[in-house]
Amino acid sequence: MSYCARPLQAPFAVLIGFALSSVGGCVYEQQGPPKAHFGQFSTKPPEGDTVTVCHAYGCKAQTPFSFTSSDIAEISAVMMHVRRVDSPSEERRAIAYAISWMERRVAPTVGTASDQPSISFLGSGDESQQDCVDEATNTTSYLLVLERHGLIQHHMVERPFAKDDLSHWTHWAALIREKESGERFAIDSSSGANGENPTVQSATSFYVPDGPYDNKPPERSGYATTDPGLTGFSYSGSDTGSIR
Repeated sequence: MSYCARPLQAPFAVLIGFALSSVGGCVYEQQGPPKAHFGQFSTKPPEGDTVTVCHAYGCKAQTPFSFTSSDIAEISAVMMHVRRVDSPSEERRAIAYAISWMERRVAPTVGTASDQPSISFLGSGDESQQDCVDEATNTTSYLLVLERHGLIQHHMVERPFAKDDLSHWTHWAALIREKESGERFAIDSSSGANGENPTVQSATSFYVPDGPYDNKPPERSGYATTDPGLTGFSYSGSDTGSIR
């Protein structure tokens, strides 16, 4: 169940999916800590600040990368700058910027700077590209590093999950839970090219809504607005993301 893409462009499937839309899609979740996900895809959870970066689709290729103490300090500075108040929603906003920074940081070593949004049927085995399994796995690794350094206070990192229905391929995303409300949020780095802010969206409405009333919009969905205040913090020299 590792295959993933954005909506399947198959008219018959779309028609059937529309007809059965009230039934809803399938949600694939498994019990256990977030680190259990790594065993499922035969890769390694973080060891300290060393992560195993998945690429080439479905973790076919795996490259270790160690964040330095300077990297952690830089990530902390980015999150402090982005967060306007101390609240769960602002922490999610800061997390999105941290994940994009970490993606850009590992890219020269891993070779994924040219990674494109979504997937290509020709991308499997291409070590410069990542599918949603790679992205969900890597994002979970980055989240666990942030959690280890106390940079996540309002949320808990959970095991990645996946959704699909008759008109959508199975799509994986990293998952966090807000401690106060218990609401869960999907973090989807495959929605943009390498280093763009991931989509952060309520898990009930992510990709395939859990029901007809689960339609909360993403907390961030665009990448066109540059925040000049982050230029000095960005590993690549610039940072993009819609700021709300």
